[in-house]
Amino acid sequence: MRQRVAQCGMGGDSPSSIVVHLHPAVRRAAHMVPTTRDAMNLGTIFRTSRPLRSVIFLWVCVFIHPAQRDGYAQPKTLTILNTNDIHASFLPHEAYWMRSDPKPMVGGFYELWWMVDSVRRARGPVLLLDAGDVMTGTPISEIEYKGATGGALFEMMNLTGYDAWTIGNHDLDISQDNLRRLAGIQKCPTVSANLTDTAGAFPFQNKAYVIIERGGLRVGIIGLMSRDLFHLTNTKNLTGLKVLSPSEVTQRIIDKIRPETDLIVALSHEGVDDDSILAVSTHGLGVIIGGHSHTRLKTPKLINGVIICQAGSNCENLGELSLTVSDHQVTNFDGKLLQLWARHPVAKNDLTKLIDEFKSKIDREYGEVIGTLSTDWKRGGSAESNVGNFVADATREGAGADLGVTNSSGIRNDLHAGPITKLGLFEIMPFRNTLCTFRISGADLRALARRYLESLIDHKASIQLSGINCTWKRGNGGPEIQQLAVQGKEVSDASEYTCATSDFVINQSDKYLGMTPSSVTYLPTTVYQAIVAKVQREKIINSRIENRFQETQ
Repeated sequence: MRQRVAQCGMGGDSPSSIVVHLHPAVRRAAHMVPTTRDAMNLGTIFRTSRPLRSVIFLWVCVFIHPAQRDGYAQPKTLTILNTNDIHASFLPHEAYWMRSDPKPMVGGFYELWWMVDSVRRARGPVLLLDAGDVMTGTPISEIEYKGATGGALFEMMNLTGYDAWTIGNHDLDISQDNLRRLAGIQKCPTVSANLTDTAGAFPFQNKAYVIIERGGLRVGIIGLMSRDLFHLTNTKNLTGLKVLSPSEVTQRIIDKIRPETDLIVALSHEGVDDDSILAVSTHGLGVIIGGHSHTRLKTPKLINGVIICQAGSNCENLGELSLTVSDHQVTNFDGKLLQLWARHPVAKNDLTKLIDEFKSKIDREYGEVIGTLSTDWKRGGSAESNVGNFVADATREGAGADLGVTNSSGIRNDLHAGPITKLGLFEIMPFRNTLCTFRISGADLRALARRYLESLIDHKASIQLSGINCTWKRGNGGPEIQQLAVQGKEVSDASEYTCATSDFVINQSDKYLGMTPSSVTYLPTTVYQAIVAKVQREKIINSRIENRFQETQ
């Protein structure tokens, strides 16, 4: 094949007159795929032909794509800082895991800003990313700012200097319209490639990916939502949305942007287990910055050559990942968590002014002491708990029902014995879930009780119950109910009972109840309001584990 080298005059010839016949080895070298035999041929060519050496040099300079030449350039470094599952924790809180008394304070947006600023000053090229669930956890997520409920949190992210974030399931806890307004406040890109409307459009100003250049590196960032979104968020807030396969969407984007990037990062709100699956089911990813499972990865996981990071939750840690990148590959990395201890002198700036403003608002509205807790409230995971009993009782009483059911995962915090404030109760139940009731037959109630016992035996119980008591024993075919009573009276299979729960449980009724109620009445009261009202009525709260489902021999 004849190749023309334009604009590269040699001696007295004009550029347009130079035509050379290139050896196949030269052509393959120019396309960056020389073979071993090519290397030998090139050596012979360079030793025997000085004019041709000049032509080959010019060929490489002119016709090899800059991206290919850059691949052989000096390795570049980048630091990725990451947060996830902030859950409205804009103020420091007690480090509950510490044994000291008093416990040290940890977290909050000021400590986050201070640490980010320190790393930026020390490290050079830095990206700051968030993996979703900024919302839901403290009352700031219920206060309007710039037209969006919870908008102050996103303004704090702006002042901290985030480069990109992805949407988490709790960012949809209020409404789709509110998420659109939150994304409008956020100055950095919202990336979520697999969250679309039913027409395939991106409904929250989200993009599938962005490419950010930092320190000479082109970094592609792909956002991902958990495929389990419809089992995580109140479905009334998800009308018209769909979640596409994370791995299929990710691979499609990788294939598209690979030539334009030096490093590809997935910013994922899937959880560490699903992130590991993503790592093995795709090729071309370098890093996954994760969220959703609240996992504190003190050092990154390395799965299928992909670096996986996650920084716990509640703004208690900042993830720091230092990378060396060369020829589209991470050649070296070091990752750790930076604990955000609240111990640095507070400087006055726009961020601290905003923090102080919302702290004052919350103190005024939620700081009132409305009761006293006699014993620590502690969540029980997959078993009965004293705080679970209280919430289930408040649900039943608030709706005037015979029995009450609440999902254990909706109880988001413990509470120490002592004064009870509305703030403490809000942090236990920070959702807008409303009370509702439905009728259930005695036979269906017996089936619900048996299902609960089976999950209790398997350590997978997901609900707390009120108004119902049971004695049971283990049999060869599973749990055997000996006695089942509602409000102290034996359950009759032919009778009907009124059950109270939340609209969230109703929307996930197959998961929590094992049945779909035929008719539901929705009440104008939230579960949070019901637990506040119960504390205000009783004043002294002495919740305990009552063994409402008691095993006998």
